[in-house]
Amino acid sequence: MTKHILLICGAGASSGFMAASARKAAKKGGKDFDIKAKSESELNDSLDSADLLLVAPHLKYMLDEVKTACEQNGTKYGIIPQKVYGSLNGLDLIAFAEKLLEEDNSDEKSRF
Repeated sequence: MTKHILLICGAGASSGFMAASARKAAKKGGKDFDIKAKSESELNDSLDSADLLLVAPHLKYMLDEVKTACEQNGTKYGIIPQKVYGSLNGLDLIAFAEKLLEEDNSDEKSRF
C-alpha cells in the first residue's frame, strides 16, 4: 500500500529538491512511497492525504502547530535532521521516514 509523505518548508523550494532526491531513492529501493513537497502555508490543505509529515529543520519553531494538526488528523510527523536536509540525501530521508512510519506516534524522542 502506498505511503503518502508530505515535506514542508518555507516556500516549498528546498523541500521540492529534497522530495525529488527522496523519490529517486524510494524508486531505486523499491519503496511504494508518494512523496510531495509543499510550502508551510499549504500545510492544512495538504495534510488530509498524508501518512507522514516531514518538516524542514528551519521550521522547528512550528512544532506545536504541526503536532496539533497531525494529532487531529492521525498523521505521523517528524523534523528532518539537519544533516539529511542540508545534504539533500534522499536515501537517508527514506530511512528516517520508514523509522517514523513504523513507530508509535507517541514516541517523540526519535522525531527530531
